[in-house]
Amino acid sequence: MITGRILLVFVLLTGVVKAADGEAVGDDLDIGTMIQPVPVKAKFCDPEYDIWCGSMVRSDDGKCHLYYSRWPRKLGHQAWVTHSEVAHAVADNPFGPYKHVDVALPARGKDFWDGLCTHNPTVIKANGKYCIYYMGNTGDGQATKGLNWVHRNNQRIGVAVAITPDGPWQRFDKPVIDVSADADAPDALMTSNPSVTPQPGGGFLMVYKAVAKKGKPPFYGPVTHLTATSDSPTGPFKKNYHTIFGKEGVTFAAEDPFVWYGKDRYWAVVKDNAGHFTNRGKSLALFESKDGLDWQLAKHPFVSTTEITWADGSKQKMDALERPQVWLENGIPAVLFCAVGEKRGRDGSFNIQIPLKAGK
Repeated sequence: MITGRILLVFVLLTGVVKAADGEAVGDDLDIGTMIQPVPVKAKFCDPEYDIWCGSMVRSDDGKCHLYYSRWPRKLGHQAWVTHSEVAHAVADNPFGPYKHVDVALPARGKDFWDGLCTHNPTVIKANGKYCIYYMGNTGDGQATKGLNWVHRNNQRIGVAVAITPDGPWQRFDKPVIDVSADADAPDALMTSNPSVTPQPGGGFLMVYKAVAKKGKPPFYGPVTHLTATSDSPTGPFKKNYHTIFGKEGVTFAAEDPFVWYGKDRYWAVVKDNAGHFTNRGKSLALFESKDGLDWQLAKHPFVSTTEITWADGSKQKMDALERPQVWLENGIPAVLFCAVGEKRGRDGSFNIQIPLKAGK
């Protein structure tokens, strides 16, 4: 067994960490075998709000800053599309417990492209600043029993920038990823769910959700994913119209990608809507790419079903385990952040932080 100082030397020389079962988690990454029981404190919930979309960054003082989506629980879960706001919580370690501090990206008026709703935050530190990539929209502001399609189809991707994780956050008058003017483009209707990672040679890679105008309204579709690159974390981003994370004959195979670069390739944990990639039903799947543009299933594609094992050994089948985000320690996946809906309807949704055991 590789332990302690020997492990550190091994990592520095090879870039590969040995997992507890002896399998490499570098070229041979297998997140499904790394998942551990969830501590009670690693559940972030609020009796007044539905919670979704947790993304964490650590500040220079060691504090963990969580940016998450929330909206009043009394409005119902579908109000995420009309009343979500990106809020900010702090903890001493990635597992929490987290304490709400403030609202990072509040509503700012329906005349702004992101004026009534902010959602889907992904935070990174780049070029000495903190950047939150997010979905914003506007519309009639009406929470409805079903999805408000005006707000859904007005979704666009933005970026907010701050010098410290406490803000203030500078927002911009235009999206960083708008819809394409070409009516036949894969992202002609809406853009959302951004994930951004620095590239090893410089610059930044974004992966995002795109919806075309080819299907029947109001859903339209198909729903696919695209990549875009930029020299700067705030853009401009150049789109690549090659669709990824798709399945032939399926109009909505995946969503919620989280992307990062490790060792010699890019990785992405993606929500598999119906087991198209894992053959395990609603689940999370792992993809890989050498260049960030062309993606394929990883050697070990299965990450997780919607079942959670708690620290007391009990298991709980959830209706949803979505919005995966991975926190890396020294380049190794250490924590899997997910949004959870306990039952159908997802009332009272919350976030959890799942430990990942990379080695000893």
